Amino acid sequence: MAEQVLPTVIQGGMGVAVSSWPLAQAVAATGQLGVVSGTALDLVLARRLEDGDPDGSTRRALSHFPDQAMAQRLLDKYFVEGGRPADRPYRPVPKMSLPLTKAVQELAIVGNFVEVWLAKEGHDGPIGINYLEKIQLVTPASALGAMLAGVDYVLMGAGIPREIPQLLNNLAAGLPGGVTIEVQGSDTSHRIEIDPAHALRVPLPPLKRPLFLAIVSAAVLATYLARDDSTRPDGYIIEGHVAGGHNAPPRGPVVLNEHNEPTYGPRDDVDLAKIAALGLPFWLAGSYSTPERVREAQELGAAGVQVGTLFALSNESGFSDDLRTQVRDRIAHDNLTVLTDGKASPTGFPFKVAQLPETLSEPDVYDARERVCDLGILRTAYITPKGDIGYRCPSEPVHMYVKKGGDIEDTVGRQCLCNALAANVGKGQLRRGGYIEPPLVTLGSSLDGAAELVRMHPDGWTAADVVHWLLDA
Repeated sequence: MAEQVLPTVIQGGMGVAVSSWPLAQAVAATGQLGVVSGTALDLVLARRLEDGDPDGSTRRALSHFPDQAMAQRLLDKYFVEGGRPADRPYRPVPKMSLPLTKAVQELAIVGNFVEVWLAKEGHDGPIGINYLEKIQLVTPASALGAMLAGVDYVLMGAGIPREIPQLLNNLAAGLPGGVTIEVQGSDTSHRIEIDPAHALRVPLPPLKRPLFLAIVSAAVLATYLARDDSTRPDGYIIEGHVAGGHNAPPRGPVVLNEHNEPTYGPRDDVDLAKIAALGLPFWLAGSYSTPERVREAQELGAAGVQVGTLFALSNESGFSDDLRTQVRDRIAHDNLTVLTDGKASPTGFPFKVAQLPETLSEPDVYDARERVCDLGILRTAYITPKGDIGYRCPSEPVHMYVKKGGDIEDTVGRQCLCNALAANVGKGQLRRGGYIEPPLVTLGSSLDGAAELVRMHPDGWTAADVVHWLLDA
């Protein structure tokens, strides 16, 4: 990585298609690292096609996919000329399971290819993709799809991504690669693999090995990953607990403040001297969203910063226009609170939630929603009493979760992030009676940078505006 020109600014890989290809493309065009979210790109691809792909971008990318027969199968299944009728729900996409079905694998490969290909179109800047360790079942297929499109970086957090460097090595060499799947209650090892030479029905094109950045929140984890060639990343993103999305839980006993947020203390501070001693580049994330904070990070030895909220609120992000406008207006009037919710995410990790009307942050909106688990992206695999592999999620209907052996206490306050995050970008599912899945917005706790940008750009800002401001360009 020494020969690589390192970015100073990494745009965070946020939500389900909040960090969409237009945003990543706009950031990369400035020479900084644009990142697409790798979460639920199977769903994103299917719903864009069902909405008619009005600008033709998805079909343009599909026309460049190496296996045109695979691309055509997805077009035949999901594309609706002119878009689906407003009163028709989106078609279901197949759920992930062990073993992975052909339908799930193809959607993952092609969805990741499309997002990265579009993000890289028309410029020479670097593009990365962000994955969650929690979503293991489609990681190999997703990585293959991104690499087929020439992705430059892979980023991963929300767990211990020790198997990703070897996965990328294998795929780049045209060899089978995979990851271990956590199955609760199992005494045997379970694994998902993909053979790139056989995943496509055409000759495999050359694959470039992307650089891998591990997103961590503790020096001990960074040290663990660095000690072996098979687990060593090419760099780190050191993410503090004020960053948006999922956070690492506090170390030690959980103490709640007056807002029922888990509190963080000195034990949660990262020893940057130990990080620097590993000899790998690192970036700081979580409140590093002003020019002064960028300079501070560099003075601490970082190559730069990762920034989320400023880009999430930029014109190119995937947020629906009404949500983006509402958030900007509330920031302008100093009327937005972001809380760390220890219960919202079915992953069990604390999750940042912006307190906004008509979103699941409001108790009455939460109570009015019928619990349903029809996407299952964050489900956990477990061993059933019969010895089979089952799947459960603490956000699913309570009686179903308990029937599957789950603890009823785990269901309290849980949000269906899968459906809510899709709703954030205008892809919420239509239910019976005209009910549309409500959104749930996540942002970082620190809104100082966003407040300054609202003052400078009261009518909105672009991703390039963010980059130029952060770099004092």
